[in-house]
Amino acid sequence: MEQRVSLITLGVPDMDKAAAFYDALGWTRAESPDGVIAYDLISQTLGLYPLEKLAEDMGLPLSALGAGAMTLSHNTRSAQEVDQLMQAAKAAGAEVLRPAGEVFWGGYIGYFRAPDGHIWEIAHNPFSPLSEEGAFRWNGF
Repeated sequence: MEQRVSLITLGVPDMDKAAAFYDALGWTRAESPDGVIAYDLISQTLGLYPLEKLAEDMGLPLSALGAGAMTLSHNTRSAQEVDQLMQAAKAAGAEVLRPAGEVFWGGYIGYFRAPDGHIWEIAHNPFSPLSEEGAFRWNGF
């Protein structure tokens, strides 16, 4: 198995509400005829899919999906960009869980919960600068 994640699929209870949130953040939808609302990212795609259908695809009852302790992280080029994105997320309907601020390891982060329930971290890591096109690597490029 090659070391990469190609598609992140979020099971969401309300497709229209979830898509409206990501649209409000300025993301552009990709065409998808199969019931997925997709957003192409840098070398990945984020897909929104009805939660019930996701459980059905997995062969699990909806109650078995639970709520995993996981975050989706978006790294930025500056601390100021973290502040801007946290404000944009709140304006788009997110619940701010942790306002942006400095952290013990030298970075700058904030957390929000999207209307679909998924938790996002917005982070600036000065030790992992992004590539010119915005790609992230743990120790930078």
